[in-house]
Amino acid sequence: MAGVEQLKEQAGIAACRFVSNGMTLGLGTGSTVRYSIIEIARMIKQEGLDVIGVPTSEATRQLAEHLEIPLRTIEESTILDLTIDGADEFDPNFDLIKGGGGALTREKVVAKASKSMVVVADETKQVRTLGAFDLPIEVDSILWEDVRDAVSHVCPGEVSLRGSEEDPYITDNHGFILDCSFGSSISDPGSLEREISEVTGVVEVGLFVGICDAVVMASSDAVETLVKPGGRL
Repeated sequence: MAGVEQLKEQAGIAACRFVSNGMTLGLGTGSTVRYSIIEIARMIKQEGLDVIGVPTSEATRQLAEHLEIPLRTIEESTILDLTIDGADEFDPNFDLIKGGGGALTREKVVAKASKSMVVVADETKQVRTLGAFDLPIEVDSILWEDVRDAVSHVCPGEVSLRGSEEDPYITDNHGFILDCSFGSSISDPGSLEREISEVTGVVEVGLFVGICDAVVMASSDAVETLVKPGGRL
């Protein structure tokens, strides 16, 4: 049986089979998709792959620049061919919770601008119903307390500021993040996303609904690719 990290690396590499010459690629954020970015850099150098990357976070931008992957900002790329990213949870409908790494807003902008999305994950991220992982919400740093109070009426568990009031986590967009404890109860993520998005001060919700087309998953002893029926791949 391969080690967990080795399987994550294999999954990250396997996701790159969806990459082809001439693509503009959304480059996700996280420990597993990092292996995809490293593999893309190898393909550029050793196989002559011609692609342009659009990073979803400052950390990813720095990694891609270090690996000499040609980059473009999302503002310069209205349509992307493919995004490869991670997820904190995915359900049987290929809906996701994302934002554990704090980059959910840029990740969603890039994913929505893409013709298709592939998620790289390990088997612990596969769930029957979303919500065991706390739902991240990026919020305006001035209005975060108002948002917390409003979301508390929707969220059955605790709504907490990531970090602390004295030292809050600050996103690349200079926002704060609220982590909301729903438990495994998010059976209609689309409706919940719309409801929370309507709260004044909410920048983005970490529910990615109808965006993911495939998951390359590292399980206990293998890597498998799950493709969404009727998806875009």
